[in-house]
Amino acid sequence: MRLNMRAFALACGVAWGSAVLLATVWLVAFGFHGQIMQQLDHFYFGYSVSWAGAVVGGIWGFCDGFIGGWIIAWLYNKFAGG
Repeated sequence: MRLNMRAFALACGVAWGSAVLLATVWLVAFGFHGQIMQQLDHFYFGYSVSWAGAVVGGIWGFCDGFIGGWIIAWLYNKFAGG
C-alpha cells in the first residue's frame, strides 16, 4: 500500500499547525507564559507567546508539519516497496 504523499503531508501540516496555534492561544487566553512554548522562537522566526505569535506559529507549524509529513510518506513508500 502506498501513501498519498500530498494528502499525508497536508494532514500532518494541518495537525501540527493547529496544535501550535491552539496551544499558544490557550496560554495567552489563560495568562500563562509557557516556558516550553517560548522555546519555539528559536525555531520559528517571529514566534512569541501572544495573539500574533499564535498566527505566526500556526503558519510555521503548518510548513514544518507539511515538510515532515512529506518526508515520512516518502520514506514509507520507499521502504514499503511502493
